[in-house]
Amino acid sequence: MTAKKAPKNEDNKFMIPYDAELECKIHVVVYDSNTSALTVSTPALDCANLLWKTGSRNPVMILKGGYEEFSALYPFLRTQKIIFTPRELDAIESYPIEVLQGLLYVGNWRHGNTPHIQKHLKIKGHINCCVEAETFFSEPGTHLLHIQVDDNMEADLFSHFKSACEFIDTHFEEEFAVLVFGLLGIGRCVTVIIAILIHHFKWTLQEAYSHMKKCNEAIKPNQSFMEQLSQWEEEIHGSKITDLESINY
Repeated sequence: MTAKKAPKNEDNKFMIPYDAELECKIHVVVYDSNTSALTVSTPALDCANLLWKTGSRNPVMILKGGYEEFSALYPFLRTQKIIFTPRELDAIESYPIEVLQGLLYVGNWRHGNTPHIQKHLKIKGHINCCVEAETFFSEPGTHLLHIQVDDNMEADLFSHFKSACEFIDTHFEEEFAVLVFGLLGIGRCVTVIIAILIHHFKWTLQEAYSHMKKCNEAIKPNQSFMEQLSQWEEEIHGSKITDLESINY
């Protein structure tokens, strides 16, 4: 919805789109129809090189598979409109962040209780990390695990890690997508997902945290939650591998 068409000049060379404001953009993603590698020259690569060399202060990324693969995976994010008003852009509702493609998502309270999001992402299970009960699944059961814990330094998430991992294992066996959500989607739910990644992939805390940071730069587990994750890493691997002081949280 926020895409801009990259124009070309008389020599068929790409130009920077009008009002691109590259110096203000943190995330710049370029796509064409189906670029899937960087070993050959493609329209996406040519345009990305131009934007990177002439205006962007941040890395310019290229969407692997292009519009064809993206639209096949996320048809609900496509639009036929060419121009959006500022009011329409302000009203755009975000989707949960994808942690594992088609299987694991992290989001906030609204994401967990909006019917069309569950439909579009084919969500079959919820791990609700809010104190409040949710509205989508009426009560805990096969497809809802409610971890009713406050977001503070005294809260105990560690004792819930095992049940969360068992819940995920059951759903992953059936290839059912799971959404883990909290009030804002950056604290408790992120902590639970990191615990899941450590368990499922046998990653270290550093590896799991780095993966989540790539998915969402805004994650903010508090110090107590990080210490509980360190304890969980020790339980899974038999020893503490990650030095918490080496993680910038």
